[in-house]
Amino acid sequence: MEEIKFVDIGEGITEGRIQKWLVADMADVKEDQPVAQVETDKAVVSMPAPASGKIKIMIKEGTDVKVGDVMAYVGSAGELNGIAAPGAKNNAGTIETPKAKPAEAKPVEQAQSEPVEKQGQRRVLAPPSVRHMAESMGIDLSGVKGSGPGGRITEADVKAYAENKAEAPAALHAANANAASTERVPLSQTRKAIAKNMELSWQIPRASHMDLIDASAIYSVVQKEKEKSLKQLNVKLSYLPFIIKAAVEALKENPRFNASYDKDRQEVVLKKYYNIGIAAEAKDGLKVVVIKDSDKKSILEIAKEIDSLHKKVLDQTISLQEMRDTSFTITNVGSLGGGFLAIPMINYPDVAILGITLVRDMPVVKDGAVVPGKILPFTITFDHRVVDGAEAVKFGNAFKGYMEDPEFLDML
Repeated sequence: MEEIKFVDIGEGITEGRIQKWLVADMADVKEDQPVAQVETDKAVVSMPAPASGKIKIMIKEGTDVKVGDVMAYVGSAGELNGIAAPGAKNNAGTIETPKAKPAEAKPVEQAQSEPVEKQGQRRVLAPPSVRHMAESMGIDLSGVKGSGPGGRITEADVKAYAENKAEAPAALHAANANAASTERVPLSQTRKAIAKNMELSWQIPRASHMDLIDASAIYSVVQKEKEKSLKQLNVKLSYLPFIIKAAVEALKENPRFNASYDKDRQEVVLKKYYNIGIAAEAKDGLKVVVIKDSDKKSILEIAKEIDSLHKKVLDQTISLQEMRDTSFTITNVGSLGGGFLAIPMINYPDVAILGITLVRDMPVVKDGAVVPGKILPFTITFDHRVVDGAEAVKFGNAFKGYMEDPEFLDML
């Protein structure tokens, strides 16, 4: 009999959540057959069967697991018969031991005691008029605190007690109504990772530089090359591959942006490679996929890779290898169709992130005249511990220069 454990898959991942079992309990499985999908804070990973046989599922879908937890067993029907059914599991995924039935209580003879009302009640001090009022209102005076001399109960005490008693159910009803109109939704593993990374990013002392690109040249090139991309690769060409290539050239001129910061050693780690992270929207939250060695790839190669990675993100087959080792990140909110300027959060531990919005028609001034134009706003957010504002302006100017250069764009 073999165990199927949630194994250490690297990247510092210590826990996950069983997203889906791909086989039924006690089904026949073959060695290396994917039997479960586990969502981690990086990606959804498949767990294979270690051997052929029948599978006994021990942890239900939606349960969190830690590295080393036994998720299932694979063996013969005889070997699996003695294992507790998954229905015996609690929410934490552990098998519950049946609780012993409590022994039946036996009556015990007791000595006669005084009536409870005499033994447990305090003496009530109240005049006949107050007692009559309380009786007519259905109020037990033993529960009313007196404010008169010696603790004597007054008519005002009875009225106050009655008002408080009436307010309590109303408050309880309001609380129940609020509880009924809310819902608590546990964070997915991906959302937990995003929350953690956003907290780390928020600790970075950052600043932003914004500018506008004359997008008439890039617009013309994309329109011209779109048909070729569809015919050769069946991929719709966008501005993003050109943005990546222009950013790489700007990074070569400004290497401190293609870096990370080691806080513990107080060192800037300059990257000698250009692995450009691209923020991609997924069903369960934001993912950053990586175009590795972007400087060595053509526009069409990058376009094809972006399309492939985006499809993997949507169908949750993206691998950890395809989301690691960024040197610089680009977030393209323009692909969502809105926004003029945005201030992106740095993808920790990168030094900087480039935010791109939507190419839009706007009036521009050329040769002293206002004419129709195409504008692409961008923002570079950077770690101010590593680079200064002047360097951000230089990077922005370099990036803008390449994006507005028809000769550079035609060469790609």
